[in-house]
Amino acid sequence: MLDYVKLAILGLITVLAAIAANYGLDLAYKVHAMLIMLVSGGLFLWLLRTAGDEKPAAPKNEYMDGPVKAAAIATVFWGCAGFLVGVFIAFQLAFPALNFDWAQPYANFGRLRPLHTSAVIFAFGGNALIAATFYIGQRTCAVRMWGGNLSWFVFWGYQLFIVLAATGYVLGATQSLEYAEPEWYVDLWLTIVWVAFLVVYMGTILTRKEPHIYVANWFLLAFIVTVAMLHLVNNMAVPVSIFGSRSVQVMSGVQSAMTQWWYGHNAVGFFLTAGFLGMMYYFVPKQADRPIYSYKLSIIHFWALIFLYIWAGPHHLHYTALPDWAATLGMVFSVILWMPSWGGMINGLMTLQGAWDKLRTDPVLRMMVTSLAFYGMSTFEGPMMSIRAVNSLSHYTDWTIGHVHSGALGWNGLITFGMLYYLFPKLWNKASLYSVRAVSWHFWLATVGIVLYAASMWVTGIMEGLMWREVDAQGFLVNSFADTVEAKFPMYVVRGLGGVMFLSGALIMAWNLWMTVRSGEAVADTNSAVPAE
Repeated sequence: MLDYVKLAILGLITVLAAIAANYGLDLAYKVHAMLIMLVSGGLFLWLLRTAGDEKPAAPKNEYMDGPVKAAAIATVFWGCAGFLVGVFIAFQLAFPALNFDWAQPYANFGRLRPLHTSAVIFAFGGNALIAATFYIGQRTCAVRMWGGNLSWFVFWGYQLFIVLAATGYVLGATQSLEYAEPEWYVDLWLTIVWVAFLVVYMGTILTRKEPHIYVANWFLLAFIVTVAMLHLVNNMAVPVSIFGSRSVQVMSGVQSAMTQWWYGHNAVGFFLTAGFLGMMYYFVPKQADRPIYSYKLSIIHFWALIFLYIWAGPHHLHYTALPDWAATLGMVFSVILWMPSWGGMINGLMTLQGAWDKLRTDPVLRMMVTSLAFYGMSTFEGPMMSIRAVNSLSHYTDWTIGHVHSGALGWNGLITFGMLYYLFPKLWNKASLYSVRAVSWHFWLATVGIVLYAASMWVTGIMEGLMWREVDAQGFLVNSFADTVEAKFPMYVVRGLGGVMFLSGALIMAWNLWMTVRSGEAVADTNSAVPAE
């Protein structure tokens, strides 16, 4: 009976998508409608072929690792794709001729930049968080994933969201906000997928066999719930037409700016920080084979971070129409935020107490520890840059770009790579990674690449800020905007080379993981069994 209900729903979606593709008012809407029609139509035919067949019962004594494997593979794929686009647009800034005339407007910097940002944050980072959440949730709760195939819906639904958002950016259809949000119907689809994600995870926690909820789950749950709230508030829009991608924002002016940076800074705080801290609190102790240094400190870290981060967004709006008291409030909470952030970093680093010698022989652990160092550096630099006097120099310059990438590549990238190196042998029952030496190559390429990227942007950003504020004896600006662009050229080339090194490391990782799955030494499966009652 359930199969026929699914058939009816998929058939209805296919018909509605066909109608939308026919009556669509713009190219992006038509392309998306056709994509949805193809996906739903393909699922309809597949289900029609298998409807009524007896389905094998899910093994109750095994963890549901299929979606974890799929999300881990997607993390590698989207990471390499996102890094590649990032390298290309970095060289577009250094060499504008790379904005090829024959590829306009689809491959210009303005459209590829949000494509890169979303590919790295939401495709690479989002799939890493899905893999971590499903893996950690099952292991720390000692139960199979709740909801049956609903976790598969979360995975594939999220991939559809990524494809719709990416093609929308290239085709020039966004909500024209600071973060280039996808079209209104893509936002609605993401809401459905994210609610399913929350339901699966909450169901797993509520049906757990383990009475204690490990702190990694606290961070992961906070990430899911808060991102849902941020998404709903920030993306409130009224469609111009049901047959088009355009929409009208509910808020405008300074209210829109305030909401955008409440969303933007907390996307960093909960998507790129809280979620990845959940990853850190599980995989660093596992890789080090040591318990977390201080469980009490992890609880303090959680509650301080959750309370403080949500207030910090207005510090992005110093010297704007936002009232000074609101920007100052954001600045104060940002500065206070430094303390719990470093508490978490210290907790992670001190977990290696008694196991520091492993850094000499274990490049995966070395990668995780380096990610914590970048986390500490970024969470010191961020509060410093929120201070009004520093912000007057740093804001709107490449210093901000260097800060963002030292955190995103150094903290989020390296901890994700470490997680993938831990997961692949476990999930595919291999004795070890195919090549530990290749992990060392990846580590050094990634680390040197990040340093080149961040250092070049720090230099050019501070130079840029000083040139913008330089005046002559009469009070006139000394440098034109074109002068600053010309002066930045050498650092832009260095930034691009740093990106090439980081991408090269990721490609080595993809090869190493592929070879681990394909030809690594197999071992008995001792990882997928759910502990007995």
